[in-house]
Amino acid sequence: MKNNNVNLNQISEHVKKYASVISSVMKVDVEIVDQDLIRIAGTGIFSKATGVKAKGRVYKDVLKTGKSHIIKEPGKDKLCFNCPEKDCCSETLEISAPIFHFDKIIGVIGLVCFTESQKNKTLEKIDLYLKFIRQISEFISIKINEQVETQERQKREILFLEILNIIDKGVIVLDSKNKIVNINDTAIKVLKLSPKHLDLKVNIENKNEFLFGKETYLLTVDRKKYNLVGEILPPKKIKKETYLIFIFDNLEKINDKYQQLSSERVLGIDSIIGESNPMFRLKEKIKRIASTKSTVLITGESGTGKELVARAIHTQSDRKTKPFIAINCGAIPDALLESELFGYVKGAFSGANPNGRMGKFELANGGVIFLDEIGDMPLYLQVKLLRVLQERKLVRVGSNNLLNLDIRIIAATNIDLKEKIKKKMFREDLYYRLNVIPIEIPNLKSRGKDILLIIEKLIKKYNKVLGKYVHTIDDETKKILMSYEWPGNVRELENVVEFMINLSDERGIITKDLLPDNLLSSKQSHTSILEDVLTIASAEKILIKNAINKYGNTTNGKKKAAKELGIGIATLYRKSEKYNI
Repeated sequence: MKNNNVNLNQISEHVKKYASVISSVMKVDVEIVDQDLIRIAGTGIFSKATGVKAKGRVYKDVLKTGKSHIIKEPGKDKLCFNCPEKDCCSETLEISAPIFHFDKIIGVIGLVCFTESQKNKTLEKIDLYLKFIRQISEFISIKINEQVETQERQKREILFLEILNIIDKGVIVLDSKNKIVNINDTAIKVLKLSPKHLDLKVNIENKNEFLFGKETYLLTVDRKKYNLVGEILPPKKIKKETYLIFIFDNLEKINDKYQQLSSERVLGIDSIIGESNPMFRLKEKIKRIASTKSTVLITGESGTGKELVARAIHTQSDRKTKPFIAINCGAIPDALLESELFGYVKGAFSGANPNGRMGKFELANGGVIFLDEIGDMPLYLQVKLLRVLQERKLVRVGSNNLLNLDIRIIAATNIDLKEKIKKKMFREDLYYRLNVIPIEIPNLKSRGKDILLIIEKLIKKYNKVLGKYVHTIDDETKKILMSYEWPGNVRELENVVEFMINLSDERGIITKDLLPDNLLSSKQSHTSILEDVLTIASAEKILIKNAINKYGNTTNGKKKAAKELGIGIATLYRKSEKYNI
């Protein structure tokens, strides 16, 4: 590790040991000076003068040239010319060698003989001794490197701990015995520990459950148990020890965070994402009909956002400060649906709440009730709903008292109610009462670049929920997403985005390899069809299917599809049945 601020004084104790080793081997006096000629270590006559500036021109020349010098006749050598002691020098031999740190000279090793015997013995093995001194010089350089690396590591560790202590996630570092060797402030706070708890043994049990894309763990420390959401990083081996890093969020905190995100939805017109012509017309229609009291029937494929449109109508209306109550008629068993909608009085049936219960209509009084999947409502309840629509009054189950209602009803379905009427599964009179203001939501495939706008919004949402930072979708992936049929509409798109963000890495880029298999296989199938020679029947099937996907599988949608294809509605129905579309 190169560092321009290194100094021999940083490893003075090691330098002193090396000076002693040289002196013992060569039987001479040794001094080692730094780049400022300050004596760091010395033996013999130099041992008591460390920390002072050494004299002599030889060391200066070594520092300047980076070359070793052997002065066999001290006082007579040209380098001794300006030395004040050149005529009375007590030295018999002087060897000076540079100490390098990479390409920089950081000091000099000096060896001095004071007797002819020392001189002769040294000169006999001069090549061996010079090699030995160069080796010692390298050892000193290595020690400097180790010292600098240690200092840099300490700085990094301090910086690392500072970073750990400002992030809002808990971090625990465990050794191979599962004992805490490091813990940040957030973890201390969540686990109610203190720095004195370092060295405590921790047990982390994977519960094999996932919450918002993250694994859940049961952590036990100091006989206390904590439910946490996080991840265990792959073990890191430093020297001979293996360390485990656990990064986590408090489960309660995650729940609060998700609930906050869910409750922060702005459910007005602006919450309906889309700039395509179909969506522009939809928003304009919502604005026009929002303030009326008339019943609305919203139709559209599953996953197109019918409840979102219903909430937007409520938010735009003068009832926006009143309740909005939503109920899915297809999700509640028939036996319970009546009491859910209309409520019941005390003792109405066995197992009922002894105090009775308000129904959804009563809860929504003054505001809006949204009846989703209205086509799944059983026939006997359709009669009661029709009466409520006509009279704006209801009777609780088990009661004879009429309750007046000031309520707006918005219903929604993804099935063709006229077909159900033909099959005697839906009342025609109820249909006309519901279909006062029809609103048809376009499917996702027909909305063009709205798909990318929705993806952008969903990425922001799941970045927050999953703690990710996805910021880019590459062009190839965009093309695949735009060309996919999206049979599940926005709901399917949201699932795909959540899936991809879960799989994304630290680069924050969504690429084709993150797409679910069904999207990739759909693209390959589509490409294969285009590359093959089509029969007339195959081409006709594709055109009819695409038109129905574009305009919707409802009666109105099929009328528009037939008009677009230039055929009659009867022909469209006949061919749809033929091709099993």
